[in-house]
Amino acid sequence: MNNSPITLSHWHTEPTLIGGILFVSWMYAIVVGPYRNSVCPTLRLPNSRIIFFSSGIISFYLAVGSPLDPLGENFLFFAHMIQHNILMYVSPLLILLGLPPELIDRFLEKRPVLEYLLKFLVHPIIAGLLFTIVFSFWHIGAFYEAALRDKAIHMAEHLSMFFVSLLMWVPICSESKRIPQIRFGPQMLYTLALMLGQTPIFAFLTFSEEVLYDTYFYAERIMNISPLEDQRAGGVLMKLANMAVSLGVLSSIFYRWTKQHQPKHSLGQTIA
Repeated sequence: MNNSPITLSHWHTEPTLIGGILFVSWMYAIVVGPYRNSVCPTLRLPNSRIIFFSSGIISFYLAVGSPLDPLGENFLFFAHMIQHNILMYVSPLLILLGLPPELIDRFLEKRPVLEYLLKFLVHPIIAGLLFTIVFSFWHIGAFYEAALRDKAIHMAEHLSMFFVSLLMWVPICSESKRIPQIRFGPQMLYTLALMLGQTPIFAFLTFSEEVLYDTYFYAERIMNISPLEDQRAGGVLMKLANMAVSLGVLSSIFYRWTKQHQPKHSLGQTIA
């Protein structure tokens, strides 16, 4: 295990990570910049989309490239759960909001097979199941420990969580005409189902009487917290994050739903 002062000041600069982030950012920049008119002449790009996309990329790097990564990998379970929450609830949502819907529709227009596949994957039942299964799978002891011990598996863990989270967010916030978000009523049921679907793993982690992961059981204690308390803190953190995101999404859905059904009065009627 690495010496803690070195570990906790380490920022990842691996070529795969930095190269991947730079490549995705470069592709986005040239498509919405120099090649904007040739790729999609009707593309509208408010500054908010660039801010969303950039924030998503930055948050992704902070999750997997900052000292948070070695902290969660070597010492604290709850730090690893902060990573997972960013990769599931923050980065994919921001990146999705940063993608212009006109660009997505133009890309899918001449690719019917890909469009069919994406429609299947983002169907609420499929996306919800994939999100819940992948999240739960990586918290099974043997697979969780394997990811901590092998960089390639660790990368697969984080990328799989990120990509199924992208799929999970589409039914709620897609602005594409070819792959639109679902209706507001089903959106609320979908959000509640996602919240309930993750409850078993939260309960398992929080109420277990034993430490489930050897890495944290034998880890150097860098905080005044026992391995079991650390595990329970991680479980509580996961549940609180899940509830906060779910309540925020439900509030947004309800607001947009009521706004959609507000009666539209003419100026004269409003004044009267």
